[in-house]
Amino acid sequence: MLLGAIDWIIIAIFFVIILIIGLGVSKKAGRSFSDFFLSGRNMPWWLLGVSMVATTFSTDTPNLVTDMVRTHGVSGNWLWWAFLLTGMLTVFVYAKLWRRSNMGTDIEFYEIRYSGKSAAFLRGFRALYLGIFFNIMIMASVSLAAIKIGGVLLNLSPLKTIVVALLVTVIYVGAGGLRSVLFTDFFLFGMAMFGAITAAVVVCRLPEVHGLTGLFTHPNVVGSLNLLPDFSDSKTLIPLLIIPLAVQWWSVWYPGAEPGGGGYMVQRMLSAKNEKNAMGATLFFNFAHYALRPWPWIIVALASLIIFPDLNSLQHAFPNVDPNIMRNDLAYPAMLTFLPHGLLGIVVASLFAAYMSTMASHLNWGSSYIVNDFYKRFMKPDAPEKELVLVGRISTVVLITLAGAIALLLSNALQAFHILLQIGAGTGLIFILRWFWWRINAFTELAGMIVSFIIAFYLEIIHTKLGFAPVPAYESLLIGVVITTVAWLAVTFLTKPTDDETLRKFYQLVRPGGIGWNKLLARLEKNGNPITEKATQGDLPLGILCMIAGVFAVYGTVFASGYYLYGKWIPAIIATLIAGLSMVFLIKKWGNLEME
Repeated sequence: MLLGAIDWIIIAIFFVIILIIGLGVSKKAGRSFSDFFLSGRNMPWWLLGVSMVATTFSTDTPNLVTDMVRTHGVSGNWLWWAFLLTGMLTVFVYAKLWRRSNMGTDIEFYEIRYSGKSAAFLRGFRALYLGIFFNIMIMASVSLAAIKIGGVLLNLSPLKTIVVALLVTVIYVGAGGLRSVLFTDFFLFGMAMFGAITAAVVVCRLPEVHGLTGLFTHPNVVGSLNLLPDFSDSKTLIPLLIIPLAVQWWSVWYPGAEPGGGGYMVQRMLSAKNEKNAMGATLFFNFAHYALRPWPWIIVALASLIIFPDLNSLQHAFPNVDPNIMRNDLAYPAMLTFLPHGLLGIVVASLFAAYMSTMASHLNWGSSYIVNDFYKRFMKPDAPEKELVLVGRISTVVLITLAGAIALLLSNALQAFHILLQIGAGTGLIFILRWFWWRINAFTELAGMIVSFIIAFYLEIIHTKLGFAPVPAYESLLIGVVITTVAWLAVTFLTKPTDDETLRKFYQLVRPGGIGWNKLLARLEKNGNPITEKATQGDLPLGILCMIAGVFAVYGTVFASGYYLYGKWIPAIIATLIAGLSMVFLIKKWGNLEME
C-alpha cells in the first residue's frame, strides 16, 4: 500500500469536512421537494456554476482524457471539446427558457410541451429510462475509475473500493439533498483542481520527464502534441475533428452536454435565483470545463507516455491489477504513484472529491426523476412533502448500489464514453428543435429514443456476436444519427401534433420565439385566440451570435494555453487576441439579451 500515515490523516480530515458540510444542511433540505431537489430556487450563479464544473470533473474524467491522449494524441480531446458548441448554445438560448419554465425537473417538460396520454407516458418512461438506466450507466463508468485508482494507489479489490467510495457519498447526499451537493461541490472542486495541478507539477519534475521542455521534446511525446489532427490523414481527421464538430455536438445526447440542456445541468438552472443567474452559471461552467481544467490532465497523460509507453509496461509495474481492466486510462492513476507522501494524500483526497461531486449530483438528479416524475405523478399524487423526501432518500441508496454493481462489469473509460454516445445518437436535434418548432410531438421523442437504443444495442453487442467485424466508433455514430433522424422525422409527420391549447400555454410560458412557431401563431390569431405575450424580436439571432463568440473565446483560450506551454509564442498571442476580442463582444452584448 503506497499511502503513509500522513496521507491517511489528510484523507480522513477531508471526509470529516464533507460530512460536516453535508449533514449541516440536512435539516433544511428535508422540509420539501423544492428544498431537497432545488435548494429553494434561490441559488447564485457562482455557486451553481462551480457545482456544474465539479459534477463533470470526476475520477473518470482525467482517466478518459489520458486514454484519448495516449490513443490519439492531444487532438483526441476534440471528441469532447466539440461539445462546447452545444454548451454555448445552451448558455445563450436555452438557459433562460428553462428557468422561465419554473419546472420541478426537466422531465416535467413533456407534459407542458406535449399533450395527451403519449405525453404522460413519455414523462414516466423517460424518468425511469434516464433516472435509473442511463444514470446508473454514467455512475458505473465513474465508479470504474474509482476501482482503478483503488487498485493502483490503495491495492484494494474492486469490491472494497466500491463499498468505501460510495459510503460517504450516499450519507451526505441522502441527508442534505441538492443544497448539500452545491455547498460540498464548492469545496470539492477546489480540492480536485489543486490535486490535478499538483500532480502535473510533480510529474514534470520527475528525472525521466525533465520539466516541460524535456516532456515536449521527448521522442515518445513529440508526435502527440498537435492540437488539431493531421489534415492529410483522413483516418484520424474524420473521427477526431470533422464528425465531432459537424455532427456529434448537435445530434447526440450525452450527460452534461445535452443539446439544449438537460439532467443535472437543468436542475441547477431551475435552482437559480432568476434567468440571469441561470445563464451566468452555465457560461461559467463552459469556460471552466473546457478552458480551465484540461491542461493539467493532458500534461500528466503525455508524461505517462515516457514512464509507461505501452500497456505491457503498465502491466509489469502493477501485476496485481486485474488484466481485464488494464487499459490506457489506468496510466493516470499509475502516474500518481510517483507523488511524495503528504502530496499523495492530498491528490488521493482530490480524486475522492472529484468522484463524490459527480456521484452526488447524479444521485440527487436521478432520484428527483423517480420522485417528481414517477412516484408523485403516477403512484401517489397527493403524497406529503416529507414522504417525497423519504422516497428520494431511498431511491438514492438503490441507485448507488446498482451503479456499483454495474461498474464491476466495465473495462475502460473510453469504452463507456462511446457506448453512451451511441445510445444517444440521433436524438440531439429533437432536444434543440422542440423549443422552436411546434410540429415536434411526444411520438417524435419516443421514436428517437427507441430507435437510437435499438441501433446502439445492435452495433455494440449483436453485430460482433453474429461474426461481423466491429464497426469503427465514428461510423457507428453516423449510422445511428442518420437512421434515428430519418425515423423520428417520419414519425413526426405521420402522427398528430400537440393540441393548439397546450402549445399556446407553452409558448406564453417560455416565449421561445423563432420562425418555427409562425404557423401556429397565425392559426391562433385567425381562430380568435392570439398569444398575448410574444418573444422579443431579434433575441434568438443575438443569442446565436453570442454563442459563436463564446465558442471563439473558449477555443481561443484552450489554444493559447497549449501554445504558451509549448513555448510557441506567436500562435499563442494570436489565440489570446481571438479569445480577448470575443470576450469583449460578449461583455458588451450581455446586457442586450432578454433576461428577467
